[in-house]
Amino acid sequence: MVIDSSGGELACSNCGFVIKERIEEVGPEWRAFSKEEKDDRSRIGAPSSLAIHDKGLATVIGAEGRDASGRALSSSMKSAIERLRTWDGRSQVHEPADRNLRQAFSELDRLADKLSLSDAVIEKAAYIYRKALERGLVRGRSISCLISAALYAACRDTSTPRTLKDIAKTSNIPKKDLARGYRLLLRQLDLKMPVVDPTRCIARIASTAGLSERTRRRAFKILKMAEDTRTSAGKDPMGLAAAALYVACVLEGENKTQKDVAEAAAVTEVTIRNRYKGLKAALNI
Repeated sequence: MVIDSSGGELACSNCGFVIKERIEEVGPEWRAFSKEEKDDRSRIGAPSSLAIHDKGLATVIGAEGRDASGRALSSSMKSAIERLRTWDGRSQVHEPADRNLRQAFSELDRLADKLSLSDAVIEKAAYIYRKALERGLVRGRSISCLISAALYAACRDTSTPRTLKDIAKTSNIPKKDLARGYRLLLRQLDLKMPVVDPTRCIARIASTAGLSERTRRRAFKILKMAEDTRTSAGKDPMGLAAAALYVACVLEGENKTQKDVAEAAAVTEVTIRNRYKGLKAALNI
C-alpha cells in the first residue's frame, strides 16, 4: 500500500486501485505559529466524548493572555477578553437539556472515579443517558438516580463486575429506587442485557479476600463444571463466584471462612452456604 500525501490517497502499488481517498493528515505542522507551539506541533486536540455535555466540540477562549503572534496583550485588551470569556462561558449552557447533561455527567465522573471504571463504560453510560433524555424519561425523576441506573446498565452491557449494591452505595441512592430506574431504562429504551458471567467476579473477590492464584484457578474450573452441568442457571453471579471460591479454598486447604469470602463478595453467609451445598451436590465434590 502506498500513501500519496499530496492527494491524500491510499492506493495499491501493483494495480493502482485507490482504496481510500481524502485521508486526514496526522503528522506534525510544518511551522509553528507561536512560541508555545514550537515544542508541540501536533494537529490534534482533545478527543470528542459523549460524556461531555457538548461532546467536547465547543470552542473556548484561551487564558494565555497572548495574541496569535505570541505577544502579550495590553491591560485594556486583557480586561475585554476576560469579559468576553465570561459571557462565552455563560452562553454555552443556555438550554435546560445542556444544564441537565452537565449536572448528570459531573455525577457520572464522580461515580466512575470511585468505582474505577474504564472509559468504555463511561461512554456507554453517557450514551444510554442521552437516549433517556431524548425520550423524556428524566422529567420528574432524579438526575442522580437515572445516571446511576444508566451506569449500572453500562456495566451490565460491558460485562463489568459492578453490582447494583455497589453503585447504590457509591451514589447514596436506595437500592430500590436504583433498581426501579434501571427497569425503566430497560423497558423504555428496549435494552437487551447479556447474562452476567460469574467468572468475571472471581478476580475481584479473590483480590479483596487475599486468596492465592492456585485457589483462583481452581474456582474457575469449578464454575466451568457448574456451567456445563447447568447448575449455575438462575443463580446470582456474585454469590455463585463467592461459593466457588470457598469450595476452592476448602479443596486447596486455604484457611478462609465463609464470613471472609462473604464480606469480600458483599453477599451474606447464607447465600454462600446455599450455593456451596448446590455445587457440592451437583459436582460430587
